[in-house]
Amino acid sequence: MEKALIMPHIQERLSRRSSLKIALSLGLLIVCGYGGLLTAFQASTAKYAFAKVPIDADQIIQKCANLDVIPGPPSDFYARKESDRYVPGTKPTLIKNATIWTGNVDGLEVIAGDLLLDKGMISAVGEVPAHVLNGFHHLSIIDANGSWVSPGIVDLHSHLGDQSSPKLSGAADTNSRKGLVQPWLRSLDSLNTHDDAYQLSIAGGVTTVVVLPGSANAIGGQAFVIKLRPTKERSPSSMLLDPPFTFNGSGIEEVQPPRWRQLKQACGENPSRVYSGTRMDTIWAYRQGYEEARKLKVKQDAYCAKAVAGQWKDLGDFPQDLQWEALVDVLRGKVKIQNHCYEAVDLDGISLDTVAAFHHAHETYLVPDLLKKAYVLGHTPAVALFATKARYKRESYRGSEFAPRILADNGIRVVMKSDHPVIDSRYLMHEAQQAHYFGLASHLALSSVTSTPAQIMGQEHRIGFIRKGFDADIVLWDSHPLAIGATPKQVFIDGVAQLEGPFVVPKPEVLQHAPKTPDFDEETKAALKYDGLPPLEPKESISDVVVFQNFDSLFLNTRRGVEEIFSAEDYVGPPQIAVVQNGVLSYIGTFEGRPINLNMSTRIVDLHGGSIAPGLLSYGSRLGLVHIAGEATTQDGEVFDGLMHSEIPSLLGGDAAVIRALDGLQFTTRDALLAYRSGVTGAITAPYSPGVLAGLSTAFDTGAAHKLIEGAVLQDEVALHVSFSLSSSVSVSTQIAALRTLLFGGAKGDLGVQIAKVLEGKMHLVIGVHNADIMASLLQLKTEVERRSESAIRMTFAGASEAHLLAKEIGAAGVGVIIAPARSFPSFWDMRRISPGPPLTQHSAISTLLAHNVTVGVGVESDGAWAVRHTRTEVSWAALEAGISKAEAIALTSSNLEKLLGLTSGTVSSNLVATTGGTILDFESKVVAILSSKRGVVDIF
Repeated sequence: MEKALIMPHIQERLSRRSSLKIALSLGLLIVCGYGGLLTAFQASTAKYAFAKVPIDADQIIQKCANLDVIPGPPSDFYARKESDRYVPGTKPTLIKNATIWTGNVDGLEVIAGDLLLDKGMISAVGEVPAHVLNGFHHLSIIDANGSWVSPGIVDLHSHLGDQSSPKLSGAADTNSRKGLVQPWLRSLDSLNTHDDAYQLSIAGGVTTVVVLPGSANAIGGQAFVIKLRPTKERSPSSMLLDPPFTFNGSGIEEVQPPRWRQLKQACGENPSRVYSGTRMDTIWAYRQGYEEARKLKVKQDAYCAKAVAGQWKDLGDFPQDLQWEALVDVLRGKVKIQNHCYEAVDLDGISLDTVAAFHHAHETYLVPDLLKKAYVLGHTPAVALFATKARYKRESYRGSEFAPRILADNGIRVVMKSDHPVIDSRYLMHEAQQAHYFGLASHLALSSVTSTPAQIMGQEHRIGFIRKGFDADIVLWDSHPLAIGATPKQVFIDGVAQLEGPFVVPKPEVLQHAPKTPDFDEETKAALKYDGLPPLEPKESISDVVVFQNFDSLFLNTRRGVEEIFSAEDYVGPPQIAVVQNGVLSYIGTFEGRPINLNMSTRIVDLHGGSIAPGLLSYGSRLGLVHIAGEATTQDGEVFDGLMHSEIPSLLGGDAAVIRALDGLQFTTRDALLAYRSGVTGAITAPYSPGVLAGLSTAFDTGAAHKLIEGAVLQDEVALHVSFSLSSSVSVSTQIAALRTLLFGGAKGDLGVQIAKVLEGKMHLVIGVHNADIMASLLQLKTEVERRSESAIRMTFAGASEAHLLAKEIGAAGVGVIIAPARSFPSFWDMRRISPGPPLTQHSAISTLLAHNVTVGVGVESDGAWAVRHTRTEVSWAALEAGISKAEAIALTSSNLEKLLGLTSGTVSSNLVATTGGTILDFESKVVAILSSKRGVVDIF
């Protein structure tokens, strides 16, 4: 509406009123720091005092003045009396006698004292005055008894709610296939509030996450920060933290100062692969998209320049385009860009000064100076990493476990992230633990999942720290947060306790302190020297005599299973030594009683209070058949699915064909060598098949150079492998019918021979299955077949996420179980009824099965070759939850697996692993030698 349309005698009065109103508005702008704009406007006032001034001119000037205002908290934010997310009726809570890691002073501050939570905020830290407490009539009091308290965990990279669990048709909304550049999309619009993972993540201490669009696009859309607390409204928008703009409208919310927005970008393989393009196509798409935004910004700035100058004639409406407004805000410095980017070539091609953090970023540790060339509001872009997950595609092949340390040493902020559900965000703290183990300082490791991600997303004014006036997002831990198996006793979000009747497992005193991590200085230097691909083979292999001394414990595989045969705690006498000849332990005792004379060539290894234990065994992954999972040319490939292919080639033997993993073995894969360096001396690998019948597994030495070396192949044929799933392309009844036919004499040729071995109890039948209902059918089939054959089938369930539901029946049937992975997650419908363990359930799947006399082993997922190296910490964690001894824990991945898979006893566990700094299960220990009895050597690292 313009003044020219109003009667002349009214126009002058309105024009004066409007000018006064604009002047008053601009007067406020002076207070806000917009003096320059006001001066320009005043200089032109005389020119348009009686011109055709829009009735909303003051709003236009205000809008123009706010275009380049940098986001941040309101000036009165810390004066708030209650949180904007406060749930009325929530009782105030006093956590007393706590050890509080605050995140302050660069993560170095630790306070012994109390913590008061009220009205969704932290009201006091340290010493809470009595008169303050006396003011509460209903105060919930928790005595921490010295337990650690930290800020709630913040996940900077998650797809929680957008890639829901269990995975169902239509439940994965992370990626759009409608174009390379789509900044107008919003992860909020596909946020599923019924994801089964919310409560699991909370149980791991996660309170806040950034829900990102996927990485199939160069610009995948806008991300949103949510808190995981279930709300009364049950809506996605009610979970948002500091929403950056209106949800249902098209305009940006007129809030000053504005709130930070988040944007997902990606480069490299992902967008190139999805759109069948190249890196050149992706970078061009960036340039094209930002050129559209630049042109829109130029129009907006020109419009505002005219408005401020009073040039209202034919000015029109403020230039807006809903598709590009998010990128315009990027150019104005109002958006935190979270950029998926792996390799140096991609990092170099991105405009670094607009990026808040590079995610995945496996090669950033190799080019820290490149990152330092860019500054976002005075800071180099942060790097959001996995701790050890790497080598799953070409871009990640040079990934290093030492990257967090190297980046931190170069002054670059490090964030550990989950990419949930790629890694279950419940265990995000475990990513920080691993980063610490490989050299990241403890305060930086804790900061990497709390304060640092809060800073990167622009929310460091309310989350990520324990300070008065901050949101009451708090985790009370059962041990030091960086100790293996650290589990929340309670989690508060907005001051609301999230765990109802949590189950707490008492932890030993040693776990109440941050682990003293091993010395990896040489390995860190090698990672840089060899451009991310350092040699992983042993430094030397000794076939003569090696003597180990100064060990505190020694475990051996005996007829009764793994036993601790020596413990320094229970021993009084001369120091013990272990003499090894040709890789075989030949003597345990004192120096005086040794059976051989030592000479100059005898190697003596001081374990400095370490340990010797059986070599570990791995099962479940494609280790030994794959170098790079995402590269078909580096792997053995898939087996024909007999239920999907009408005819299996006659050259293979048709329906009588049996595929052997032995024929496709690949040695010296980096994952195998890393596993070997971590004490996993052997692996059982089956052919990979998407169908029911996979074939015959083989066992191999993970440290061997090639197949023809003596002892490289531990057992040619181990077990016959089949699998069953609700996700199969054919029905479960069809899958079981196929197995019934095979077991009832329907197999011919080579397959018939192998089935006969199964029926005679000479070969194990290993069944990949997660669903309890399918397991029940298989138990019935086992009974049916055994009645008919009059012999016992040696059957093992692998995967077995729901096995705990049938623990009694499985135990009675004499069936063994390999839990893989050790910490189950409801990825698919078959797996939805997991037993999550403390703090959500009293018992874990492993402890439940053990209680019913089931022989239990621990394995990894089929795509988990990278994770085999963590076998020792996985069983250590399992042991803490199940309350079993260290010897029993070692057996889960040594002698028990040998039994469950049909290996000759001691095939792998006769190998021994020597560690310094503790046992093979301790987070403070390091593998320094492997005693390979099969190859007749001691490998020194």
